[in-house]
Amino acid sequence: MSTIETKNVKFKVFRFNADEDYLPYYDEYDMEVTSEEVVLDILNRIKWDHDGSFSYRRSCRHGICGACAIKVNGRSTLACKERMFDMIDLFGDELTLDPLSQKRAIKDMIIDKNDFWEKHAAVTPYLVAEIEEEPESENIVTPEEEHRLLDADLCIQCGACHYACPVIEINEEYFGPAAFAAAYRFSADVRDHSENRLKDVNEMGQGVWDCVKCFECAEVCPKEINPIEKITKLHQMAFQEGIAENNVAVRHAVGFKKSIQKRGVLDEGGLVLYSEGPGIIKHIPVALKMLKKGKIAMPWNIPTSENMDEIKKLVKSSSTAEF
Repeated sequence: MSTIETKNVKFKVFRFNADEDYLPYYDEYDMEVTSEEVVLDILNRIKWDHDGSFSYRRSCRHGICGACAIKVNGRSTLACKERMFDMIDLFGDELTLDPLSQKRAIKDMIIDKNDFWEKHAAVTPYLVAEIEEEPESENIVTPEEEHRLLDADLCIQCGACHYACPVIEINEEYFGPAAFAAAYRFSADVRDHSENRLKDVNEMGQGVWDCVKCFECAEVCPKEINPIEKITKLHQMAFQEGIAENNVAVRHAVGFKKSIQKRGVLDEGGLVLYSEGPGIIKHIPVALKMLKKGKIAMPWNIPTSENMDEIKKLVKSSSTAEF
């Protein structure tokens, strides 16, 4: 018979009521946590045993609805899925519970997700196709065609990746990883014939080219959908469909490939020059500081990989479209 382990944990819990409070604050609770509990159990215990006014969203408790997403020590997580002992192993015995976005907090863990839903709706998250009102046969999708969706259809819109994305915090126009996953899900569907979705997600400022490749969305997704993979696929689709524009972001992607193809390593100075052209002048002060610290090399000092034949084959096999 297995025994139930316990550990003592100090919780700092975000509190804020938009109708009453000028600034947020934290309440502290010392609690004994068992090996059977998940984060949602702690939220319930705080409300039931300590403060009935404590507010948060919850529903299915089975990792399906996405309602209970919060942050633990700054890490977005689905409260009903994350084991407390895993959080303790990761962060120690002092844990801070925050809403997904403090600046959007309405009451404690409850946030205003209007920006999330508006951006989700903006990518046309549905099939666009001409259909017969009275079809005589099914529109069959083969297993191979379904596999192209790469599980993007499993997204539960919890918002964990959206509010973990650093670009969302500084760019109000940016669609965000969850919206891009939805855009890919329908763009990759063989039944879809949208003419605008792919163009919309390739616009500078709001689109996939503003992703900073931090992989935070992949780390926090409770369904392991890997939104960064879908963003990369949307990049590739833009090239394949011939809608990738000649701008800094696109040239950066192309320049990255050319650098690896030439030397097998990244020439960072050459990449900036290829991407920005004359605009590289504004980076000279920073480049000089980096040069002094040995962070970048002069063109004649950049090494070349010993495995160039293999690297060129890999680049060629992975290149699906020219720019």
